[in-house]
Amino acid sequence: MTTTNTHATEAGDIALLANGEQAPATSSSSAPSSAATPTPSAPAPVVVPASASTGGTDNIQSAMLFAGTEINAQREIDEEMARRPKVVLPTVGTFTSPFAMRWGTHHGGIDIANSPGTSIVAATDGVVIESGPAQGYGNWIRIKADDGTITTYGHMQTLDVAKGERVMAGQKIAGMGSLGFSTGSHLHFEVEIDGQKVDPVPWLLQHGLDVMGGASSEMSLGSLGGN
Repeated sequence: MTTTNTHATEAGDIALLANGEQAPATSSSSAPSSAATPTPSAPAPVVVPASASTGGTDNIQSAMLFAGTEINAQREIDEEMARRPKVVLPTVGTFTSPFAMRWGTHHGGIDIANSPGTSIVAATDGVVIESGPAQGYGNWIRIKADDGTITTYGHMQTLDVAKGERVMAGQKIAGMGSLGFSTGSHLHFEVEIDGQKVDPVPWLLQHGLDVMGGASSEMSLGSLGGN
């Protein structure tokens, strides 16, 4: 093949490629090859190293394992919350005064006496609607439960929660004291349903809690007070 013919063939190939058609096959004894030559419309294939592919799989598996662990952890938390009691006794001590007439007036709660600083806990889940000084109570805390029930705690010497806080049944909210109209260290505990004070003893019994049978103290009644 002459130089002129070679140039003509190459020019023809270029013209055909420009028109989007297949260029005619040409033979060349100087450059035999079994693989197609890469072109702009058919670039050479990209080979992903085996190590990169394996790393991607490992990352996916790690992410799936992490997600599964998170789901299991959340499930355990949910199950624990479901098992947790929704109502508990507000403190421990000696039952000293019932929900009844006393000293010419109605005593709108019950009294449980124990030493100063004894832990007082939230009887229900709920939101603290009052926390601080109150006439007659010295200090009080009032908690509104999710069902609307309001529990009141009085005469505490220390307060551990503030108005607006969310608390859970069994969470420590105060330390027992004898502030306000009181004759000794004790908790004055009230339960209010639909705006009416009710006897906390049967209310607690409805939830499986016997405040009179379950309360105990080594202190003598003579050294304990109430209101």
